[in-house]
Amino acid sequence: MPKAIRQVFASLPQMERGVAKVISGDPKGNNFLYTNGKCVIIRNIHNPAIADIYTEHAHAVSVAKYAPSGFYIASGDVSGKIRIWDTTQKEHLLKYEYTPISGKVKDIAWTEDSKRIAVVGDGREKFGAVFLWDSGSSVGSISGHSKLINSVDIRQKRPYRMVTGADDSSGSFFEGPPFKFKFSIRDHSQFVNCVRFSPDGSHFATAGADGQILIFDGGNGERVSSLGGEKAHKGGIYAISWSPDSSQLISASGDKTVKLWDVGAGTAVTTFNMGNEVADQQLGCLWQNDYLLSISLTGYINYLDKNNPDRPIRTIKGHSKSIQCVTIHRSDGRPYIYTGSHDVSHYWDAETGENDCFSGKGHSNQVSKMVVNVADEVVTCSMDDTARYTSINKKDYSASDVVKMASQPKSISTAQGGLTLVVCIEQVVLLKNKQNVFTLENLGYEPEVGALDPAGSTAAIGGADGTIRLYSVQGNTLKDEGKTIQARGAITDMAYSNNGAYLAVIDDKKVATVFSVADGYSLKNEFYGHHAKPVTLAWAPDNEHFATGGMDMMVFIWTVDDADKRLKLQDCHKLHHVSGLSWIDANTLVTTSHDASVKQWTIKY
Repeated sequence: MPKAIRQVFASLPQMERGVAKVISGDPKGNNFLYTNGKCVIIRNIHNPAIADIYTEHAHAVSVAKYAPSGFYIASGDVSGKIRIWDTTQKEHLLKYEYTPISGKVKDIAWTEDSKRIAVVGDGREKFGAVFLWDSGSSVGSISGHSKLINSVDIRQKRPYRMVTGADDSSGSFFEGPPFKFKFSIRDHSQFVNCVRFSPDGSHFATAGADGQILIFDGGNGERVSSLGGEKAHKGGIYAISWSPDSSQLISASGDKTVKLWDVGAGTAVTTFNMGNEVADQQLGCLWQNDYLLSISLTGYINYLDKNNPDRPIRTIKGHSKSIQCVTIHRSDGRPYIYTGSHDVSHYWDAETGENDCFSGKGHSNQVSKMVVNVADEVVTCSMDDTARYTSINKKDYSASDVVKMASQPKSISTAQGGLTLVVCIEQVVLLKNKQNVFTLENLGYEPEVGALDPAGSTAAIGGADGTIRLYSVQGNTLKDEGKTIQARGAITDMAYSNNGAYLAVIDDKKVATVFSVADGYSLKNEFYGHHAKPVTLAWAPDNEHFATGGMDMMVFIWTVDDADKRLKLQDCHKLHHVSGLSWIDANTLVTTSHDASVKQWTIKY
């Protein structure tokens, strides 16, 4: 029973308001890099649906940079650790690991021979270090700053020069190797967020929270000019990136614009207006060959169009926070993956990876569960105490199709006849045609999860006491006929097979149980294998297999008739447990996780 990863839809960069995001490119011009949580994401710049995720850091990663040779990547995390790892193999073998500073790494720079690395950020005794990549021994010191250093760059030709920019509103200029402090640059009045040498090494630019971009001589560090006169932007500038020919640069600013500058003339050639909302602030940028990229506060990656500055060529969307749930729907025969998170729900073309989000104002809090009903609507429940129906054809949040709950919903299930079952804290609600028609209260147990059988005749409610109570759906009511079945522990998820023949249940005692519906819910089989609590379950379209995912970061695919015949997907999302499962077809499983990525797996029995 082999299995293989088929596609990875990567997360977006993790953004923070007022904090610059370093996005870097590879020397060959094919990929770009950014970080989210404990992951470094490598994406193809020509086709961003092609992605690779590096997950070996124990702490949140803040920055990653390719070596000029293109063979290695250095990535730094919030604990001050630097990992240097191989890019040529799929395994990304670790080459070296160092801890040059004791706090968050903010920026990394390599010398052009890929032998020396400068690392800056926050620390207790120093804010930066320069060392040999293969031994970690020091090749100079980074001094001259009284607060954390935001940015560093090294001239990509000899004689080497290095420049830093810090929160003490100053920059520092160094000569080397070994790198020695020469003088401070005190031309900015606020934080210096970004410093970058031009590719030919003739100049470097500094950009600050004061809205200024200053140009200096790359050899002696003397100030040459400023871009845009007094101020380059109305807001703080978070990032700059030079053109490959060193004649122009782009800057990303909190004033929600990206500007393209002619450095020689000191004037803006083009201003890209990215929007009017706070979410449209630009916190990172990259100029790689013919591509101009910027990153919005939402994490969206914009491909800028020089000929049409008000409309990006494309915008890469997705999740930057953990994905909580997933479901699949086919439109005109094409499968689409729908995912729910703390932010807007997204949908992905399962074949191409093209994606977008629902428009309009949706849930105001985390989406806990989502399913697709027979009327082609995505039905979601959220921590904002509502259930929502969103038309798949319109892909627009409707203000009218919202049902308010008396308490927080935890689980949602749909069936024929316009029925929706919502399990909330201390109550169970039955909706019919988007209206609340019946509520079960004062239950005497805590309901955790509910499932309607496909015909809509039975509602199974799983409790924290390990008992599943079967209610019959009669008209607009749920009738308790005293029928119960028992699992091993508190129910974490359950679902009827697509043909209604079986009910599968998982519990916090790490057991999956299948009951045969036609035989009066008699026990069909029990399945053991998870090392930690399983949290999500999905039936395959063939009704003979189902998948479970747990806190042990494993996914098992079970065969209903044979408890010993199982397929194990280990470390599906490394360092993160699986939060959602759904099947595209009998041989393609989709997993989502708290690493904010979506993965497709090919399963062969």
